[in-house]
Amino acid sequence: MKGVAENGGGSYRSLAILRWVMVIVFVSFGMQKFTLQSAQGIAQFISNSPFISWLSVFGLRGEAYFLGVAEFVIAALLAAGSFSPVMSALGSFMGMVTFAITWSFFFTTPGVVKWSLSSDPMAWNLTGEFLFKDIVLLCVCGVLFLASLPRSVVRLRTG
Repeated sequence: MKGVAENGGGSYRSLAILRWVMVIVFVSFGMQKFTLQSAQGIAQFISNSPFISWLSVFGLRGEAYFLGVAEFVIAALLAAGSFSPVMSALGSFMGMVTFAITWSFFFTTPGVVKWSLSSDPMAWNLTGEFLFKDIVLLCVCGVLFLASLPRSVVRLRTG
């Protein structure tokens, strides 16, 4: 099957490693959302987010469950993506959206970042350090997304 990293060769094949790492990441993140500690931990991010604050209609545990199920769905799509470029593209796109939203917490959650004109123009706390890694995960999903697209589409973007 063309467009599936697991059937490719050379450096394209190494994308399969990224896919399966992201499956593990999404499964582990999803599992965490079903604990009370995680639900309490993400409440501040959700309530301050212009993108997902609407999840509060489900209550503290419900919003965490919703996100956990979404992360399991993304993991399943990425796993199915080892057989189907369409599933790979859908799962990786959803992953990109997920990490774009979670990275936005860096800016929307009060107290995570302190901006100043001093010698340290941007300082973040442990929560900020935790969120900052989402840039890398966003990029990994972006690479998987681009690799899932037909070569003719990717060629149009680069040439």
